Amino acid sequence: MNKSSITLFLFGGLLSAVATQAQEPNKGKTIDVTSQFKPVLREASKINFNATEPAVDTTKPRLNYNIPAQNLFFSYQPAGVNPVALKVDSINSWQYSNYIKAGIGNIHQPYIKAGFSFGDGKQTFFNVFANHYTSKGDLPFQKNSQTSVGAAATYKTTSNLELNGSLGFRSDDYYLYGFRPDTLKNIYSKDDLRQRFQTIEGKIDFRNLAPTEFGLNYHPSIKVSGFSDNISNTPKGSEMNTVVNLPLEKTFGEKFSFGLGATADLTNYKFGDKSNKTTLQNNLYQIAAALSVKTDNLYLHAGILPIWDKKQFHMLPDVMADITTDDKKFTLQLGYVGNYQKGSYQRMASINPWLAQPDTLMNTRSIELYGGIKGSLGDHFSYSTKLGLVTYHNMPLFVNNYVTDSTGKNFLIRYEPRMNSLSLHSELGYTVGETFSATAGFTWNNYYKLEQENNSYGLIPMEFNAAIRWQAIKDLFFYTELWTWTKPWTLAKNGESVKGDNAFDLNAGAEFRITKNFNLWIQLNNLLNDEYQRWNQYQVFGFSFMGGLTYSFNTK
Repeated sequence: MNKSSITLFLFGGLLSAVATQAQEPNKGKTIDVTSQFKPVLREASKINFNATEPAVDTTKPRLNYNIPAQNLFFSYQPAGVNPVALKVDSINSWQYSNYIKAGIGNIHQPYIKAGFSFGDGKQTFFNVFANHYTSKGDLPFQKNSQTSVGAAATYKTTSNLELNGSLGFRSDDYYLYGFRPDTLKNIYSKDDLRQRFQTIEGKIDFRNLAPTEFGLNYHPSIKVSGFSDNISNTPKGSEMNTVVNLPLEKTFGEKFSFGLGATADLTNYKFGDKSNKTTLQNNLYQIAAALSVKTDNLYLHAGILPIWDKKQFHMLPDVMADITTDDKKFTLQLGYVGNYQKGSYQRMASINPWLAQPDTLMNTRSIELYGGIKGSLGDHFSYSTKLGLVTYHNMPLFVNNYVTDSTGKNFLIRYEPRMNSLSLHSELGYTVGETFSATAGFTWNNYYKLEQENNSYGLIPMEFNAAIRWQAIKDLFFYTELWTWTKPWTLAKNGESVKGDNAFDLNAGAEFRITKNFNLWIQLNNLLNDEYQRWNQYQVFGFSFMGGLTYSFNTK
């Protein structure tokens, strides 16, 4: 270290000592704050939004509503009523319909009908039906009775499926009182003339309530029925009918769909005594394929029906078209369709209950070319008319049996190989809500070009019917019905074709509530006491009346 450095060091130490001695004695350590820092953001610039008032629209909107008239179209062909699963509208709450209806009259002695419903009304539905009546007229052995019971169930799953099942039993008793001459009434007994038919039938089906993700709708079903007879002095006949139906539909959007289905209708019929038992097989197989187009103004259904009838192949058409106006008040109908009606003992006995035990079963094939119109006039009138040319093959005709029974008290079936018919069917209706309705129907059939028979025995050539339903007040209901037809052809004992009877059958009735649970009803049949014959030698009941009570278990 040189001399200059030593001198500076000593001088600095001297100044430090002097500064220390100059401070105030006994003063503690303190911090003097001379200022405080406060960070502040710069005020941002704001954008002002000023709303513009909308322009005033002085034009009035034009709203067009297209509401079709709510009219009903009724079918005028009488058909058997069988218990089926009740389809409930999910919009309305389920209402139980438990009732017992009983009555008596100068012919019906007695009449009982009952129905009961169970289930939660959302997923499960169960219905039980029962019916019994006995009728007795003024003529000897003019008597018949019917007893039926049935049950139907429906179950809707959480996976959008609906399962249906039904089981029923029916027994019909008739007496062959149409024998000629009438003096034979002292020879016969009830056991000699009784004809009983019994049916046990069950059906199972299921369907999807909404199309699948691939646009598929399906509704397979199987129905099995056992039918048997018990005819005096005749070996017992029995029949087993099985119908399997497998329909499938594929939708393409909202306008197009393609349907494909297969049906097997099998019949096994046995008759004769044990030593000479005869078995008849009458099987029918069908495939249906069709393309459908549905727009606001057009419905087109075009398909084919390949059918194997006892191993004989037939190709039937299945083409229909409906052309509708924008307001839905006029529709033009066109069609070229084929159809099969199964020839079974069970079906023939339901048409003519005085039928003799058949020894042949044949299916009826028909092809129809038709055109027609339907629509509505105003808010209450509806109309429909159709003109068609039909060709029938193996049409069943009913003639009195003078071959094995000289009295002609039962009927034989004669199958006409081929016949044509020019048919006209018209309907007219007037409806005011649910308080009043009047309907009328007219059917005309001109059968011609029969290959084998001289006339269309047992078929009605012209028929007219009308009905009025009127709810006068809340708890009072009236109705009346009219059935009339022209003479059908019958085959006399000498082999000549003769005309039968014209018919004019007028009925009326009323029903009104007397308490919360009881209804009083009355029914009047054949008011003009027209003693016509629907089937030759079988006069119908004359004027009859029946009345009674209906008890409903509902409290509403």
